[in-house]
Amino acid sequence: MESFLKKNFDLPAKNPSEEVQRRWRSAVGQIVRNRKRRFRMVADLQKRSEAEARRRSIQEKIRVALYVQKAALTFIAVGIKYQLPEDARKAGFYISPDELATIAREHNSERLKTKGGVDGISRKLSVSLEDGIKTSDLSLRQNIFGANQFAEKPTRSFWMFVWDAVQDLTLIILMICAVVSIGVGLATEGWPKGMYDGLGIILSIFLVVIVTAVSDYKQSLQFRDLDREKKKIFMQVTRDGYRQKVSIYDLVVGDIVHLSIGCQVPADGLFISGYSLSIDESSLSGESDPVFVTSEKPFLLAGTTVQDGSAIMLVTAVGMRTEWGRLMETLSQGGEDETPLQVKLNGVATIIGKIGLAFATLTFVVLVARFLVDKAIHVGLLKWFADDALLIMNYFAISVTIIVVAVPEGLPLAVTLSLAFAMKKLMDDKALVRHLSACETMGSSGTICTDKTGTLTTNHMVVDKIWICETSNSFRSKETSKHLRETLSEKVVCILLQCIFHNSGSEVVRGKDGKNIILGTPTETALLEFGLDLEGVIDTTHHRDCTKLKVEPFNSVKKKMSVLVSLPGGGVRAFCKGASEIIMLMCDKIIDGEGNAAPLSENQTKSVLDVINCFACDALRTLCLAYKDMGDAPRDEIPTEGYTLIAVFGIKDPVRPGVKEAVQTCLTAGIKVRMVTGDNINTAKAIAKECGILTDDGLAIGGSEFRNKSPEEMKELIPKLQVMARSLPLDKHTLVANLRSMGEVVAVTGDGTNDAPALHESDIGLAMGIAGTEVAKENADVIVLDDNFATIVNVARWGRAVYINIQKFVQFQLTVNVVALILNFVSACITGNAPLTAVQLLWVNMIMDTLGALALATEPPNDEMMKRPPTGRGENFITKAMWRNIIGQSIYQLLVLGVFMFDGKRLLGLSGSNADMVLKTFIFNIFVFCQLFNEINTRQMEKLNVFRGIFGSWIFSVVLLSTTVFQVIIVEFLGAFVSTVPLSWQLWVLSIVIGSVSMIVGVVLKCIPVGPVKSQSHNHNGYQPIPSGPPEV
Repeated sequence: MESFLKKNFDLPAKNPSEEVQRRWRSAVGQIVRNRKRRFRMVADLQKRSEAEARRRSIQEKIRVALYVQKAALTFIAVGIKYQLPEDARKAGFYISPDELATIAREHNSERLKTKGGVDGISRKLSVSLEDGIKTSDLSLRQNIFGANQFAEKPTRSFWMFVWDAVQDLTLIILMICAVVSIGVGLATEGWPKGMYDGLGIILSIFLVVIVTAVSDYKQSLQFRDLDREKKKIFMQVTRDGYRQKVSIYDLVVGDIVHLSIGCQVPADGLFISGYSLSIDESSLSGESDPVFVTSEKPFLLAGTTVQDGSAIMLVTAVGMRTEWGRLMETLSQGGEDETPLQVKLNGVATIIGKIGLAFATLTFVVLVARFLVDKAIHVGLLKWFADDALLIMNYFAISVTIIVVAVPEGLPLAVTLSLAFAMKKLMDDKALVRHLSACETMGSSGTICTDKTGTLTTNHMVVDKIWICETSNSFRSKETSKHLRETLSEKVVCILLQCIFHNSGSEVVRGKDGKNIILGTPTETALLEFGLDLEGVIDTTHHRDCTKLKVEPFNSVKKKMSVLVSLPGGGVRAFCKGASEIIMLMCDKIIDGEGNAAPLSENQTKSVLDVINCFACDALRTLCLAYKDMGDAPRDEIPTEGYTLIAVFGIKDPVRPGVKEAVQTCLTAGIKVRMVTGDNINTAKAIAKECGILTDDGLAIGGSEFRNKSPEEMKELIPKLQVMARSLPLDKHTLVANLRSMGEVVAVTGDGTNDAPALHESDIGLAMGIAGTEVAKENADVIVLDDNFATIVNVARWGRAVYINIQKFVQFQLTVNVVALILNFVSACITGNAPLTAVQLLWVNMIMDTLGALALATEPPNDEMMKRPPTGRGENFITKAMWRNIIGQSIYQLLVLGVFMFDGKRLLGLSGSNADMVLKTFIFNIFVFCQLFNEINTRQMEKLNVFRGIFGSWIFSVVLLSTTVFQVIIVEFLGAFVSTVPLSWQLWVLSIVIGSVSMIVGVVLKCIPVGPVKSQSHNHNGYQPIPSGPPEV
C-alpha cells in the first residue's frame, strides 16, 4: 500500500506541479461515489487554467497600456469627452468618475495637466490634501464613485450542499432499489408492510444526506470566516484632519493614504508627496523592473506594492473601476491546492474502494448463485415469483450498500474537517492560516528559524541607555532629559534632536483626542519618544525648522537610514543612523562637548566599540547617530563617509513572557529553534541565552561570516548553528534552502518585504501580523497575528493534532471496513444471506464516516503530542502500530460475530418464531457497540489510558452519546424500517459487555511491540524517534 501511495499520491506541501496534481487524479480513476463532494476541496485544474489565461490576457493589456503606450494614443485619449453626471455635480464634485479613473489607469499625464495636476484634481473632488475628506461624506462618495469592493463568487447555501450529498452514485442506486422494493412489496405484501424495507432505505439515505450536508455546510462557514480574516488589510489615512487606521474596503475616492515599504497600494491614485518611492507593478503588468513614482510621474495603481520609500497618495479610483478589480475576479478561480494528507487519503480510499468493489461484486454473485442453485433444486428455474425479484433486489441493495461502506469517501474529507476545526481554533489563538497545507505541514516541522525582534521579544522598545560626548547615561525620562540639558551644550542638543526628528521614517501626528501619536517602527518610536522628552525640557522646537531634500529609507540590506536637509540658517547637512558597526565605519570624527567635530582617534574608536559591546551584552539593541555638514560638496547624493559621530543609543526590548517555556517545549518536541536577526551578535547571543535557544555547545555566527562559507562548510556548521546575527534576508534564504536540502521540514518567520524569498522557499512561511508588511503576509502560509513565538508553537501543536487525529480516524475506519467486508462476504458464501441489511449498513456507514470524522478528527491537541519527535519526510502514514491495532481488533470482532452468526441461537438459548430476527438484531447490536468502544480505543494508538482528556473534546462525547441513544431508538422503536426487533435487557447488557471487551483487546495489543518506526528521512536535530512498544499509561 505504502509503495503505491508514494508512487501516485505523494504531493509536496507547497507549490505542487500540475503534472503531480494530474497524476494522483488519474490514479483515483472511477472508484469515486460522489465526485462533486469528494473533490470539493480540491483545485479545479481546468478552471484554474482558464483563469490563468484570462489573467495573462488582462496583464498583457495593462502592460501595453503602461509600457508601450505612444504619444498618439495619449492624444486620442485626451480627445475623449466625458459627461459629468448630475448626481456628482449636485454632490459638489466637478469631474466624472469614469474620467477620473482613466487618469491613473492610463497614466494620462496630458489629461492630468488639463485638470490642474494633483491640486486641481483635489479641488474637483472637494478634498483638502492636508486634512483629507470628512467622515460624514463617506456614503456620498461611495454612491458617486463606488466602493472599494471586488466581485466575489456568491456563497453557497445549505441546499446546495444537500444537492452535492445527493449526487452520490451509490445512494442514487439505493434510492432506485428502494422505489422498486416499495413497488414490489406493495404488490406482494400489501399496505403498509410492503413499504417498510424500501421506506427504511429512503429514510436512512435522507438521514445520511442531511448529516453530511450539515457537516459540509458548517465547514464552509468556517472557511468563509477565515477568508474574511485573510482579506483584512488596514491602511493609514488622513480624515477630518487627523491620522487614523481604516480597512482598505472602507477607502473612498478622495482619501489621503499614507504608504510605506511593504504596503500594498489599495486603490488607484496620484502621488502627493514622498521620498524615493519605488513600486513593484509585476502583479499587474508582469514586468519585474521597479517603477519610480515622482511628482512628474505621479500615477499609482491598485494591487502594486511599495518596494522602497514612502509617500502620500490621493485616491482617484476604487473597486471594479481599477485594473486590479478585474484581475481579482480571476485570482480565486480554480480553488486552493489540495494538501498532502488529502491526496494521501484519496489514495487510501482508492485502494480500499477497489477491494470493496471486488468484495461487493463477489458477495452479489455468491448470493445470487446460491439462490439460483437453491431455486433450481427445490422449485425449478422456470417458475418465478414477485418474492424472487424482491429477494434479488435486496441482494443487489446489500451489495451496493457494501460499496457505500467500502469506498471511504469520508477519508479525504476528514482532513478538511480536521483542518477547518484546527484553523478556527488557531484563529481564536491569534494565528491565521492562509493555506490549508500549512496547518498539517507545521506538525512535521523539525526546525523553526525565527526573528528576534517582536517574535521572541515584546517589540515595545524604549531607550535604556545613551552615550554622548564620551559620557554614558541610563535613561529615566524627564530626569535624564534635564541632566542632558544641563551637561550638554545647546548646539549638541540641537544636532541630536535634528537627527532624531528629521532622520526618521516614523511620524509624530495629532490623534482624534488632540494628543501626539507616534506612527512607525518600534525602534524609531523609542527614539522619537526620547526626542519628545528632551524637547519638552529645552522648551524649543527650532531644531525642527529644517527642510528635507532627500531621503534614503531604512531597509534590512543597508541597515541604515540617511537624510539630506537644508538648515534654517543656510547650508546643507546629512544625517545617518543605523547598525552601530556600519555607522562607525562611516565616521572619522566625533562631536565634542561644545558641538564641534573633533577627529576620532584610535583610542576613542576602541572606547566607542567597548560601549557598543557593553550595551549589546546587556541585551540592548544598539544604534549610532551621525551627521555631516556638506559645505560645498554635491547636494544631489547623500554621502557614505566623513561623518561625525553624535551618540550611541541602547534600546531595550524585553523578552516576551512565556517564550522560554515555548522554546523548551520545542526542544522537547524535537524541534530545533534557530534565531536569525539583524541585531549585533552580542545582543543576539544575550537574548538567545535568555530564551534558552543558545546552548553551551551551540554556534552563534555573524551573517557576513556565514555567507562567505563554502557549501560544504555550511552543511558542516548548520547542524550546530543556533544564532545568526547581522544577517541579510539573503542569508535567511540560504539557511532555509540548505536545511531543506538536508531533509528538514523548515518553518521560518519574516516581517519585511525582503523576507518574501525565504518565506516562499520554506515549508511553512510565518509572517508577523503586527510588524509584518503586506508583501510578507502575501508570501506567508500562516500569519501570526500577535507576533508571539508561543503562538508559532501552538500552530505546531495543532499541526501535530491534525496529523494524529487523521491517523486515528483512518485506523478506526479501516477496522470497520475490514470487519464489514469479510463478515458480509463470508456470511453470503456460507449461509446465503448477509447478516446486516442495507439500512443497517447505511447506519454503520454514518457512524464510521461523518460521525466518526466529527468525533476523532476534531480532538484538541494534548501535551503528549509535544513529547515526541516530528514526523519526518517520507515516513509511512499508516504505521506498524496502526496495522497491529487494525488487524487485532478486526480478528476479535470477526471471531465474536462469527460465533454468534453460526451458533448464536444455541449459545443464547433462543427459540420461537422470531429467534432468527432476535439473533440478527443482536449481531447488529454487537457490531455497532464494538465500533463505539473501538472509537474510544482509537483515541490513543500507543498509550494504554484511552480515557485521558476524553471530556476535553465535547464533540467526541456528544457523538458517542448521540450514537448510543440513536442505536437504542433504532433497535427498540424502528424495527419495521431497519429489520430489527426489541431486545431484552440481558441481551443489551451482553451487547455492551462484548463491545467493551474490545478495550481489553486494545490493551493487550498495545503491549505487543512492533519495533521502532524507521524514518526514511535524515534528522539533523539530534533527536531519535521514540520506539513503539509496551507504552506507558
